[in-house]
Amino acid sequence: MRTKTMCKLACKLTRPAALLAAAVLAALGGSAQAEDTDQGHIQVKLLGSAILPSGAVTKVNNDAAKLVSSGAVTNTKANDNAVPTVAIEYFFTRNISVETICCVTGHHVSISGGAAKGQGAIDNVQIIPATFTAKYHLPLGHGIKPYAGVGPAMFIVLADNPSDFVRSLGVTRTKLSSEFGVAVQGGVDVAIGHGFGITFDAKKYWVGTNAHFYAGGTEVLSTRHKLDPWVLSGGISYRF
Repeated sequence: MRTKTMCKLACKLTRPAALLAAAVLAALGGSAQAEDTDQGHIQVKLLGSAILPSGAVTKVNNDAAKLVSSGAVTNTKANDNAVPTVAIEYFFTRNISVETICCVTGHHVSISGGAAKGQGAIDNVQIIPATFTAKYHLPLGHGIKPYAGVGPAMFIVLADNPSDFVRSLGVTRTKLSSEFGVAVQGGVDVAIGHGFGITFDAKKYWVGTNAHFYAGGTEVLSTRHKLDPWVLSGGISYRF
């Protein structure tokens, strides 16, 4: 009788423990599953981005106006800019995602070498740096996920105009070519709860453009330039 009573008491005592153990195991399983919940999710980022291009001349294609050979223009520089940026990211797994970003950035190109140094060359340059990258994430725990990525980019030139200086030399129209390139990136996402997070990102592009200068219908100068900007971004994210 005493043995039966002790068995009943032991069962009563161990049942809550078993339930607690089951609950803990379920929670651990849920946590492990939660780590994989990036799969199939979309993340949207609202960023502030600093666009830091080069704009240096790498080749002279046509110098009918003798601006280069005369020493008036030996190099150029594009100015920096800060713009809002939107990024949309899709997760195939917790580690693999693809991301596209878009913004419109405005610049002007000035003469940085030669007798005309300090003068403007091209004004009101409007570019969409359309970018698509494949990314690998490394979850470190506590919501911290550094990543690296690489992919193609296309710089779409929407508008550009000759500066007052080159207009005074007879230039009536300019044209910058839209071109493909490549981008690499690195950054980190930090979850702060309820789907929200903060993110920091750095991208390096390798993209060039041809600058054409026209007097009426005649091309008087054509130069090759490297844009090759750094794009440094920071902002907030939301995953759903």
